[in-house]
Amino acid sequence: MEDNQSVAMLIDSTTSKIKQLQKAFAELESHRAVTLNLKWKELEEHFHGLEKSLKRRFHELEDQEKEFENRTTESRQLLEKREAAIVAKEQASLERLQEKRDAAVFAITTARDKHRKVSSKGPAIVTVVSVESQVEEPSVEDASQDVITSGGNLEGMKCSENGNVDEGSYPELVKLCKEMDSEGLHKFISDNRKNLASIREEIPFALKATTNPACFVLESLKDFYRVEAPNMDGKKDANLVGLRRTCIMLMECLSKLLTSLDSVSASEIITEEVKEQAKAIAEEWTPKLDTLDLDDSNGNSLQAHAFLQLLDTFGIASDFDEEELTRLIPMVSRRRQTADLCRSLGLSEKMPGVIEVLVNSGRQIDAVNLAFAFELTEQFSPVALLKSYLKEARKVSSPAKPGNTSPTGGVQNEVNERELAALKAVVKCIEEHKLEEQYPVDPLQKRVLHLEKAKADKKRVTEATKPQPKRPRANGVGPRVTNVAADKTFYPRVAENRYPQYMYDRTYVYPGPNDNHCPPTLLSSATYSINPGHGNYFANGYQYQTAYLH
Repeated sequence: MEDNQSVAMLIDSTTSKIKQLQKAFAELESHRAVTLNLKWKELEEHFHGLEKSLKRRFHELEDQEKEFENRTTESRQLLEKREAAIVAKEQASLERLQEKRDAAVFAITTARDKHRKVSSKGPAIVTVVSVESQVEEPSVEDASQDVITSGGNLEGMKCSENGNVDEGSYPELVKLCKEMDSEGLHKFISDNRKNLASIREEIPFALKATTNPACFVLESLKDFYRVEAPNMDGKKDANLVGLRRTCIMLMECLSKLLTSLDSVSASEIITEEVKEQAKAIAEEWTPKLDTLDLDDSNGNSLQAHAFLQLLDTFGIASDFDEEELTRLIPMVSRRRQTADLCRSLGLSEKMPGVIEVLVNSGRQIDAVNLAFAFELTEQFSPVALLKSYLKEARKVSSPAKPGNTSPTGGVQNEVNERELAALKAVVKCIEEHKLEEQYPVDPLQKRVLHLEKAKADKKRVTEATKPQPKRPRANGVGPRVTNVAADKTFYPRVAENRYPQYMYDRTYVYPGPNDNHCPPTLLSSATYSINPGHGNYFANGYQYQTAYLH
């Protein structure tokens, strides 16, 4: 408004300025030496025209401003009406929800009254109904809380009013925990491995049924380092690997139980005596960890993971050398729990050194994951690390093997296999960390498709060159015995499991496990130079990828 007033005052002052100009013009005319071609009348008409034009434009702007203010007022009123309508709908929804709650309470009350009337007819019925009313009739508030926390949150732990643990979907699991039967618990988990996801959620509830959950978990660790009996094909005992995974899972479930309790209740479970027992087990395991090799473990060592989880669960990390604990981190860098374990053990400040070790050992994928987990991407550029990983994968690192009649082709096949696996791992890493803008994946995916096609074509050509099996004779007599070597190819192919798939199942940052056995898609699996001796095998020697279970 002040601007409008100033403009109006300037327009009003034009008349006085015109008079001043007229006076000045008269003075100029008085001078005989100056000749003017313009007449005063023309100048006066010109300035009056400018004045009218400015006044007209000024009034137009005022009208537009008023129209804008009117529209703004109307829009504000419309928004207020809509907001009021939404609030009214929310209130109506709340009222309907309250009516349903009242109806549920009324139904529960009516059912309870009926049970009480029936219970008055006989003492035997009284006992049954009273137990059922204690276990199966929670309040409305408790029932709603159970519905909200049905996803496995310990805050919604189901307990009956008399303090007993609800047996849930696995009553045998609760029974084994009550009886402190660690061997039976291991067997139950092994037999029900297909339902491991739901069992994992039930174990913290079942541990509440034990008289001493901490001692029960420590008891379950006794066979962790039992004698490893190799199978006929020289591979590790699969049962021992499963047992170790179960031990780690039980310690994680105990940690989950302790987290859900207050500090007083947790201290009652993890007593000083329990800590001493856990420390004794850790000291017994320590010499066995000295034999572990960084390259052999490939970041997936169950022994190192179990040791670190033991220290974290029972709170005894301060009794061990921090440098020794840091040395174990690269051995578990591929485990989904690594970042959380490092934070719990107080090793966050050591992570730059750990990442350096991973980079120097050619495990840039793990280095990128930890760099994101601990916000060290400025110090360790993810794109540079991934490009370095691909560059190393394309190098010819091994000479032709003896007996190979085509050394150049064999080495090239090995390089192609390694590059294909590395490309899949890099694409997966880029997608999980959303690095597409910094590192486009289209060229990488095209390269993957090219290598896959070349691999499939080579496989078809190899199968086509194999000799056909002998047809049976018409007289029913079997084919003649021929040289067995005729049915074999003299050009050994690169084994399918030389570069096993990289178990890259972390939805970052280190998400929960994918408890399924769905086959990987074209770009969902990747390899990372895993030692075949530490993979997952069927008896026929072919590897299959499985999601991380424990």
